Order: sequence, then C-alpha cells, then structure tokens
Amino acid sequence: MTSIIGHEAVPPSLEHKARIGWWLFLAQFITVVVVYLTGSLLPVLPGIIEQVMSGETGEPEFGSALVASTVMLSMALSLLVCWLWLRREGRVAEAWNLTAPEDWRRTLMLAAVATVGTIAIFIGGGALVEAIGLPAPDASFVLDLVTESPLLFALWIVGVAILAAGVGEELLWRGFLMDRLERLGGLRGKIWLVLVVQAVLFGLPHAYQGVGGMIVTGSVGLLLGWVRILQRGNLWAVIIAHASVDVIMMSLAYADKLGWFGV
Repeated sequence: MTSIIGHEAVPPSLEHKARIGWWLFLAQFITVVVVYLTGSLLPVLPGIIEQVMSGETGEPEFGSALVASTVMLSMALSLLVCWLWLRREGRVAEAWNLTAPEDWRRTLMLAAVATVGTIAIFIGGGALVEAIGLPAPDASFVLDLVTESPLLFALWIVGVAILAAGVGEELLWRGFLMDRLERLGGLRGKIWLVLVVQAVLFGLPHAYQGVGGMIVTGSVGLLLGWVRILQRGNLWAVIIAHASVDVIMMSLAYADKLGWFGV
C-alpha cells in the first residue's frame, strides 16, 4: 500500500512489533490516566478545600495561570509515567521517534496539510454536529483564560499550546498510545483499527467541549494518527501541526479580544 506522496503508508515492520499483553496495556493505560488526573487536581486542590471549608456553593473559580499550571503539570507527570513504562521495555526511542526526518520538506508539507485539515475539521465538523442537533464544540472556557493578559497569553502559547499540547499530547497519544495499540493482540497489523481506537480515546478527554467537541476532536485524532503512519512513526509532523493549530486558535482569540478584526 502506498500513499499519494509516494512513500509506504504503513511501515513494513508494523505487523512484526513485539507483542504486549492486554493486562500490561491496561496497567499502563490506567496508571497514566490516574497520574494525569492527579496532576490536574493537585494545583487546584487548595482552592477546592478552601471553598468547602467556607461553605460556599457553586463551582470554584480558578485563575488563568493556575489552570495553565494544571495542564502542564498533568502532562509532565503522565509523560514521566509513559517514559518509565517504555524504558522498562527498552522502547523509548521507538515509541517516541523524534529523530531528524529523512525528508524535512515532506515532513513540513505533511505538517501544513495536517494543520489546515485540523482547522477545516473544527470549522466544518462544528457546523455538521450542530446541524444534526448536537452542541457545537465550545472551547470558550479555555480561550477566555488565554486572553486575560499579555503575560498569560505568552504562558499559554509556550507552556500549553507548544509544550503541553503540541509536544506532550503527541508524545502521549500518537507516540505512547499508538505504539501500545500496535502491539496488542487483535490489533497488530490492523492499522485502521488502531487509528480509530486512538482517535476515540483522544476525543474522550475533550468532554469539557461537549459531545460535539469529542466527535470533532476524535476526527482530528484520526487525521493526526494517519499522518504519523505516513511518517513511519516519526512524530515531528504531528507535533508541528498540533502546536501550530493551538497557537493559531489562541492567537486569533487574543486578536479578537484586542479588537483587531474590527466591529
């Protein structure tokens, strides 16, 4: 099977990856999820405790810097757990393929295609899910935090858009998770099944954007997963694309708040 770009779409070694058992996979997956949730909770726990002790009702409000710190901390801790699991198997470099691509021009082209494709999915997919009666993806909560001040905008761009989302989420989802799924009995060699499973799992944490947000984000995960396959496991194209999309969306939101788009 070949791609329109002229390279093999599926690495020939995919079906020959060493197998891992389902119990090991579940142990790895659960520990990563638990650590991620713990990292998300720790920075906001004092505020939650304070609200409970004071008897206040309603959802607690957290500042932009605090929310950004939860995103970065949870991602850092979950990647540490991923690294420990991969190091145990001696597969860090294989799962997290960050070697220089053989063809940077092709890599950047795929990153550009994935960036445009992702934005198109958000725009078109949002309209589609709304047309069928589902709530459109709503990321206003995050974008409101991003645009609180120039300093916080810089924090979100560098710490969240580039590091936690662009680098972190791709190491986690297209790196660690896809490598694990490709080794599972029943999934080995079934690339489309691997792509769909990782896309579904990628969409679930975006539940804060509603059902429509999970569907649209899952579709983005499908696209990024396919780009990773086209790159034979190399992650640079998907990292660049993911970071670019988040930087573009955050920058547009900030520019809109500044009134750069007119009335």
